[in-house]
Amino acid sequence: MVKVLTYEDGLAAVYGGAILGGGGGGLLGEGLKLVEEIFAAGNPQLIDITALNHEDLVACVAMVGAPSAEEQYVSNKQLCWSYQQMNAYMDHRLKGIITNENGAITTINGWLQSVLLNVPVVDAPCNGRAHPTGIMGSLSLHEQLDYQSVQFYAGGKKNYAIQGFAEGNLQNTAKTVRHASILAGGLVAVTRNPVTIGYLKEHGAPKAISAAIELGYSFLKGRTIEEKLKNIIHLLKGKHIVSGKVKDFSLLKENGFDVGSLTVEDVKLTFWNEYMTLSKAGMIQSRFPDLMMTFDIERMVPVPSASIKEGMHIAVIQVDQSHLYLSSTMKNAELLQEIDMIISKVL
Repeated sequence: MVKVLTYEDGLAAVYGGAILGGGGGGLLGEGLKLVEEIFAAGNPQLIDITALNHEDLVACVAMVGAPSAEEQYVSNKQLCWSYQQMNAYMDHRLKGIITNENGAITTINGWLQSVLLNVPVVDAPCNGRAHPTGIMGSLSLHEQLDYQSVQFYAGGKKNYAIQGFAEGNLQNTAKTVRHASILAGGLVAVTRNPVTIGYLKEHGAPKAISAAIELGYSFLKGRTIEEKLKNIIHLLKGKHIVSGKVKDFSLLKENGFDVGSLTVEDVKLTFWNEYMTLSKAGMIQSRFPDLMMTFDIERMVPVPSASIKEGMHIAVIQVDQSHLYLSSTMKNAELLQEIDMIISKVL
């Protein structure tokens, strides 16, 4: 089943994605700007995973680098080039595009390519919530000992322009693309790691894009912040934890990540881009991949950790992981153990 998406769907996807970003996944304003560009070009298509065959192939599209870099540039031609080259490499067997996670920007990754190349976006991202590390969005491919990663990348303009291809170990190809983004001036468009629909069903998050759109509509329907929160808490089976002013906000930049903490009343949140722990009276009540999210009460919008300010009036909600669409990587104890090492610095 293929659905032609509307502009209103796009707005809902950004707001719902921002909530499921759990503190990460990009900035709301950037996502809304991208929606304008996408729907000025046309209407993307969203296809249910059940409409595809078990052995059909899809590939993940993403932007890699630092979008805030002054020289960053990716053209629509470069965006399409990486997918077209991957499709040619795979003997034109790709049946669609997937994104790596839900977030204000990441939920709509691939929508522009869908319009420009007439290719459907598959409703099964690598993860149904945002996550801090690339490996968490790798569909557990790092556990496949003989898996060879394939990645096509393109970006930059004039003397910074670069395009290429990397194949090999998952970690090494990711590092190669990351280095290419630096050479390109800060950003490259990537199409990577084709997998079968059968594998994606087992390790990805089917229906998570539709869930983000539904969540966004539910949030936007509310007229007050109380109504908006009530709507999404009901849909997500979540809880309103606390509302109040942010105090003791701290943020460290570490290896390209935001690491820090904040307090509202007697509730403390820690974050590693996304919110990692929620403590009350010194006791941890919730831990990633549970969803913890903050909302700017005055502006009535979801606000990620990167946009929090001391003294901001926010609301905090929490959703148990059992109510989320999650990748198999979210059950990987080794990946989750890394969180403790990072967060121990700010707990």
